[in-house]
Amino acid sequence: MNNFKKIGLTALAASLVSVSAHAGALTAAGSASMNAEGHTGEQLDNGTTFSMANSVTLSGSGELDNGMTVSVSFEMDDGASNNTSSAFDNHSVTVSSESMGTLVLAGHGGSTAASKIDTTAAGDMWDNFDEMTIGATTTQNAAKTSGAGNNSFFYASPDLMDGLNVTLSYNPQKANAGPSEIGYGFNYTGVEGLSVSYAETDIETTSASTSGDNSVLKLSYAYGPVTLTYSDMETNIPTNNLAGDTDSYALSYTVSDELSVTYGSETHAQDAQSTDVEVDGISVAYTTGGMTISAKMQSAENLNHSTNTHMDVDYWKLGASFAF
Repeated sequence: MNNFKKIGLTALAASLVSVSAHAGALTAAGSASMNAEGHTGEQLDNGTTFSMANSVTLSGSGELDNGMTVSVSFEMDDGASNNTSSAFDNHSVTVSSESMGTLVLAGHGGSTAASKIDTTAAGDMWDNFDEMTIGATTTQNAAKTSGAGNNSFFYASPDLMDGLNVTLSYNPQKANAGPSEIGYGFNYTGVEGLSVSYAETDIETTSASTSGDNSVLKLSYAYGPVTLTYSDMETNIPTNNLAGDTDSYALSYTVSDELSVTYGSETHAQDAQSTDVEVDGISVAYTTGGMTISAKMQSAENLNHSTNTHMDVDYWKLGASFAF
């Protein structure tokens, strides 16, 4: 791990803490959703599952004497497990200015440079096939870039040149408390319609066999109502049975301000497997005011990297979400 990066991030955080702030307003925002979904396959018919989720985020901000802005955010999410006794889920403190950039100190729900890029191009479709019981087999979880966990730092610089900025992340952990992570990346939006993001996170544990890195490349180009997105995610950890590569692309068409249609595909390759998992699907979303109605259909082939026909599964979902 690069000690210079450790010292730099720690010093930057320390220099921003003990400064008085002018009181700011407290705001609340949230969402609620209702969903019906189901899976079908040769040895699988889960019927229809109904679910509901909601979250509320409380945010407050104030301006420091030196012109910087400090904001605090607390999220309450009924569907989350935060492994703490707190009633809150994600919570963080953010310090920012136009000249310095943005520093986030996350108590829970932080991001690494790699996980900040978020989903695959097609929206992490493999997630919808996690941990299903098919006959006597349970499907594997989708490969993921590592999140930062608790008590982490994330920094995004201001633009260093037209449309280019860099990101840094640091998640220190004491011995045997979990992996320590340090990451770096960049984002470029200097060409109209084009977005390029790349990041890498180095993971260190007490054992070389569980240490490694995650990397993510994501490209997106929008031309009129059409957006084409591609992503490549690599996980390199020797003892992780999900180590491998995920390629994904999506083609989205904005029919109107309210209606959009997206087709996506993901291919998941594991270092130790000869057969790839392939997922493709189509989704439609209609938004009116604060409400979005959505529908999606997806198909997965070779789950668990198996060529058995019962490892081919279809998925559907209907949902309505409300934002306030």
